[in-house]
Amino acid sequence: MNNYSIGFIGGGNMAASIIGGLINDGFPAANISVAEPNDAARGQLSANLGIRTESDNTVISSNVDVLVLAVKPQVLKEVSQQVASIIQAKQPLVISIVAGIRSSDISSWLGGNAAIVRSMPNTPSLVQSGATGLFANAQVSETQREQAESILRAVGITVWLENEQLIDAVTALSGSGPAYIFYVIEAMENAGVELGLDANTARHLAVQTAFGASKLALESAEDPAVLRKKVTSPGGTTERALDSLRDSGLDSMFLNAMQAASDRAAELADQFGDND
Repeated sequence: MNNYSIGFIGGGNMAASIIGGLINDGFPAANISVAEPNDAARGQLSANLGIRTESDNTVISSNVDVLVLAVKPQVLKEVSQQVASIIQAKQPLVISIVAGIRSSDISSWLGGNAAIVRSMPNTPSLVQSGATGLFANAQVSETQREQAESILRAVGITVWLENEQLIDAVTALSGSGPAYIFYVIEAMENAGVELGLDANTARHLAVQTAFGASKLALESAEDPAVLRKKVTSPGGTTERALDSLRDSGLDSMFLNAMQAASDRAAELADQFGDND
């Protein structure tokens, strides 16, 4: 599965994380290349990862089997149109990690009939602990699906979506989700300080507790509800705290927050895509 070449347009943090994950998994660095306009960023990618870098998007696009689009949403149309003739001639798999742009718009900008996997990775991919939702359009072959999954799995878990609209739900859950967890950690830390702990102690306890609970949930065969019940003794401190959270409407607060995130994702797709 490693006898193909991968090119990235855009060499930012997420692209660098995926490349690092691929190399750590044994994918040959010689088979990876990046088009990046910033001289310093190109030099850093080449020095740190041992990959080929170019400033010209068309040079990279002309020589790969898989092209990963890793640019800002507002420039994706321009970049796609720049390499459209190459995509039409070579018909590579195109993977988009660009937030808020639908596969139909990308395909149109690339000249039509392009094999596109749209993905939504999240920031824990930076430490190979990401969660990525994937959607493949009808032009993507089974082999290309396996390639896309292998590439994104290098930085965490992957899940396939049969309906592209569900990418908005993935954005609301795992895409924006790290910020929710950071917010909870921050709130726990602040509460610990209010209860008398010094800030450093409160932060270490809050961060380690979040890490430990997540690791336990990930590695356990039991679902989170069962794990929660196991640490909730009747009449105990945890039960009292959870009752307070429920009384404060925590469930509805999360639903409302994630609905807002999902709605905004759809708005951004309309804003940056074609709506003719």
